Amino acid sequence: MRRKRRNHSTAFKAKVAVAALKGDRTQAELAEDFDVHPNQIMDWRKQLLQNADQVFGQAEKQAEESEYKIKELHAKIGQLTMERDFLEQGLERIHGSKRKG
Repeated sequence: MRRKRRNHSTAFKAKVAVAALKGDRTQAELAEDFDVHPNQIMDWRKQLLQNADQVFGQAEKQAEESEYKIKELHAKIGQLTMERDFLEQGLERIHGSKRKG
């Protein structure tokens, strides 16, 4: 009888791949501990090694995107402030200046 197809989370795959990289246990032991086929463990290990450089590059990319987003939001705030001031001046012309007190 075949086993139902399982989808593993990325966190689980990373955990298994790191355990395989440590090398303190054999593939058979890892396969038994994590209930995954040894070939799958080797595939995840290879993927981790091939894509390790992207892990560190992701932080830089996110920082650049954050800076861009902040600049964009500051520009929007400036635009809205100018529009509010313009409309406020228009209302003052129509209704007269605001009286406090």
